[in-house]
Amino acid sequence: MEAEEGKAEFEASEIEYVSYGGEHHLPLIMKLVDQELSEPYSIFTYRYFVYLWPHLSFLVIAFYFLLLKLNAKSLFRPLFQLKLQAFHKGKCVGTVVCKMGDHRHTFRGYIAMLVVLNPYRGRGIATELVSRSIQVMMESGCEEVTLEAEVTNKGALALYGRLGFIRAKRLFRYYLNGVDAFRLKLLFPRPEPNYSASGLATRDEAEGLDEGINSVLT
Repeated sequence: MEAEEGKAEFEASEIEYVSYGGEHHLPLIMKLVDQELSEPYSIFTYRYFVYLWPHLSFLVIAFYFLLLKLNAKSLFRPLFQLKLQAFHKGKCVGTVVCKMGDHRHTFRGYIAMLVVLNPYRGRGIATELVSRSIQVMMESGCEEVTLEAEVTNKGALALYGRLGFIRAKRLFRYYLNGVDAFRLKLLFPRPEPNYSASGLATRDEAEGLDEGINSVLT
């Protein structure tokens, strides 16, 4: 495969996605974020996501990882994080850092950081990182996912738009560099109520009852 100028040459099968595995992964995340994002973050911000809830950071295979998160939700509902990284031949080339918790009577997911090194962009790595995060959030009971993105970051806005996010609000001078942000939101569909299981009349039965009442009244 011929690589574009400035772009890395690799096969999709060469990219490995893993969850945050501990102290040895923190410098990799910090380096990526500091190198690629315009907003500076202190060590305390990283530790807020990584260290405050160490029992909610998981590694192992994907299936076991998801089961642990689903079980953890019932025990630690207030907040837990999701950290995923993308590796190519041992090099960390992308990361996403998220959290989940109660927010104004809603169990909400939040994407705090998403980074992919420039030579690896345009190959679906960011989409895969976000999609995996969204899947965990949805299966863990989140009703929505939110994040902020610079209004000038056309690539990020396009990516999240393809994934179904809407622009819920414009935040003026949100970043330290004075740039505005869009608050993006992804709403998960609410499950249809199970009338039969609850002992209530089904929708069709209710409509039939209404028709019967109307015929009697008329």
